[in-house]
Amino acid sequence: MQKTELTVGGVRLVQRTANSWEIPKEGGMRVPGRVYASRKMLEELEHDRALEQVKNVAYLPGILDVSLGMPDIHWGYGFPIGGVAATDIETGVISPGGVGYDINCGVRLLRSNLRLEDVKPKVRDLVVALFAMIPTGVGSEGAAGTLSIEEVDRILNGGVGVIIRKGFGTPEDQEWIEQQGFLSWADASAVSDKAKQRGSKQLGSLGSGNHFLEIQVVEEIFDEEAARVFGLAKGMITVLIHSGSRGLGYQVCDDAVHAFTTIGKTKYGIELPDPELCSVPLHSPEGQQYWAAMAAAAHFAWSNRQVMTHVARQVFRETLRISDRTLGMDLVYDVCHNIAKKEEHVLHAERGAKRRVEVCVHRKGATRAFPPGHPDLPEVYRETGQPVLIPGDMGRASYVLKGTQKAMEETFGSCCHGAGRVMSRHASMRACKGKNLRDEMDRFGVEIRAHGYRTIAEEMPHAYKDVSEVVQVMHDEGISLKVAKLRPLGVIKG
Repeated sequence: MQKTELTVGGVRLVQRTANSWEIPKEGGMRVPGRVYASRKMLEELEHDRALEQVKNVAYLPGILDVSLGMPDIHWGYGFPIGGVAATDIETGVISPGGVGYDINCGVRLLRSNLRLEDVKPKVRDLVVALFAMIPTGVGSEGAAGTLSIEEVDRILNGGVGVIIRKGFGTPEDQEWIEQQGFLSWADASAVSDKAKQRGSKQLGSLGSGNHFLEIQVVEEIFDEEAARVFGLAKGMITVLIHSGSRGLGYQVCDDAVHAFTTIGKTKYGIELPDPELCSVPLHSPEGQQYWAAMAAAAHFAWSNRQVMTHVARQVFRETLRISDRTLGMDLVYDVCHNIAKKEEHVLHAERGAKRRVEVCVHRKGATRAFPPGHPDLPEVYRETGQPVLIPGDMGRASYVLKGTQKAMEETFGSCCHGAGRVMSRHASMRACKGKNLRDEMDRFGVEIRAHGYRTIAEEMPHAYKDVSEVVQVMHDEGISLKVAKLRPLGVIKG
């Protein structure tokens, strides 16, 4: 293949493969950058700062191998959304901009025993009931009610198992959550009182923006064997829940950003091209406090999705008047998007030498995609690789993929996390002016409930890349392989 050089948004790119591009190391960059994207996707980044942000991330002290951008990449705070970077555990930094404000924003997929013909006549009833039972929107209070600070602390320290033991779900659910919904270094005492107060009323709520709960049908199977292992079949009804740590996680990030912006430079002498990349050494007292608070916020996010899972099961049972056994709504998997975690990876040193080391992987708008045989996966998924869940916009499909060894070799076991915006919320609002948006969604065949016109207008399909094209880049590059396509039937949003 003849390699092409391009300049996009002022950033020089050299083609590696059909859908991957290197940003050569220059200036203060400690490693090169790499972006996975088709030519069309690169053109969409001409007026977006995301590629510049991939370069800036490459300046981080202790960054290893490469600064990465996934095909859903777009501008974010510090890191681009769709950015991945690993830093050295001993000498590297941790950056709250590399995790994001919505810590452990993520998705979980539920399968069921129901078929399309069982649910199609009742989709509107289900959507109405879900919207009534699951709080949505900015500042919404959660389905779990108001928690005491002591109850919040127990969740922040103990993870999703705490809320399951309170009756929100079954013990089996925990097995199918990334890291079993527990990070050993979480510490509630590292979380500010303000963050805890914000979270105390929000457990079991979607929030706003691009968060949603969606009723779907499995429309297409690409890999029969992997689909069998994941428990998916054509025509099956599924539910996808996309939400995060709400105000608690936002406050944890905000507290760290305010602290690190000053001390990163004055106390630790860290000079970076973008102040939004504010960082401190991971092993510093401040780094360890954020590390522990971030993990605690991740516990809150997993617990938040767990409560909504419990409510969704209840709504399906009561609306359809069926038993738990008939419903069979089991968890396929729950994956994180915005998180930094300790993991073992093989680094590619000079002269082709390789070494296995423990690193801190920042995934900002990216999801884990571990390969077959990985010890961190549930035993049944070790034969296929991890289920990788890629939600689309509210009018187009979502996808289930499986992780691969190539992801471990090239992307620190990471994949894209969604469609990726191509239009700001304000621009999307302008594009919707004068349109009947419910009629537009009817055209997509999707029943929707949301808090007002603005939410729907900001999240219309035209505001996003085509998720099918995003997924195809990952599939063609062998980073994650397609297993199933899920078509939306009904959705609730904030």
